[in-house]
Amino acid sequence: MSRLLDLRGVQPKDSQFVQFLEMCDPGDLLVMNDTRVVKARLLGRKESGGKVEVMLERPQPDGSWLAMLRASHTPVVGSLLYFGNKDEVCLEMRGRVGDLFLLKLKSGAESMEAVMREYGQLPLPPYMERPPEQDDEERYQTVYAQDPGAVAAPTAGLHFSEDFLDALKNKGVEIQFVTLHVGAGTFQPVRVENVAEHRMHPERYFIPHSTMEAVQKAKADDRRITAVGTTSLRALEASVDEAQEGWFMAEQGDTRLFITPGYHFKIVDRLLTNFHLPKSTLLMLVQAFGGIERLKQAYQHAVQERYRFFSYGDAMVIDRMSLE
Repeated sequence: MSRLLDLRGVQPKDSQFVQFLEMCDPGDLLVMNDTRVVKARLLGRKESGGKVEVMLERPQPDGSWLAMLRASHTPVVGSLLYFGNKDEVCLEMRGRVGDLFLLKLKSGAESMEAVMREYGQLPLPPYMERPPEQDDEERYQTVYAQDPGAVAAPTAGLHFSEDFLDALKNKGVEIQFVTLHVGAGTFQPVRVENVAEHRMHPERYFIPHSTMEAVQKAKADDRRITAVGTTSLRALEASVDEAQEGWFMAEQGDTRLFITPGYHFKIVDRLLTNFHLPKSTLLMLVQAFGGIERLKQAYQHAVQERYRFFSYGDAMVIDRMSLE
């Protein structure tokens, strides 16, 4: 059973995740990210024989894919990468976009999606330092995952079971979904002294019409909106068009939204999230939401009380800190 650190007030309180049901009121709106993790990690070799690791990120209009790449020496444009026990699949390095690489399928499969299905691995976070195991296939997906495209799970959602979702609905809690395909950039630490210089990788998101209407109605009725995970929060906040009257929600797009302390939240009142890596953009987002000192105290408490951190860890629930 996962633990839940209750940060609805100033002082952190120890709880169990099952008690999250008691923390929700009838009429609350929970927004969850229904992205599905794909087998985006490919292990292969360069033409020279050196090892290469590829993390496929997203398709491009010309059929190539943006990807992160790890190798002892960076492949040059035009070089070939081979995958499979007998080099069945060949990818060509076509160029770079920032710190990402453009790869194009040359032979061995009808599509890159087929390559992932046949040769890919589930991309567990690098801090786990182990290859995926059989039970990760189910454990590293939310029970409501629908739309394939993420290279990392929206881990706050891993705490929910079908029965728990039913219990929330029976209590009168409304549940809606967004899609944000989490990219590998979510694990990249902030390495610049001036955080304003940090560049987020773009991530695709989609807001269904039903979710747009539910959010707008909840705002109009002054009902609480809870984001399940930082990715749900970013999708909601990125979709606000302040140039329009009211809370107009764009249906789809790319976002590079980087939320840091001082950000004015427009949609979300409460955040359910796991514990995050130091110097990460996700930790900065949580600090922006709940306050820097409040979160420092909460993390110190979690370390002292031996909470489990990161993807398969425990969770915390945070009410937004007022800037007034």
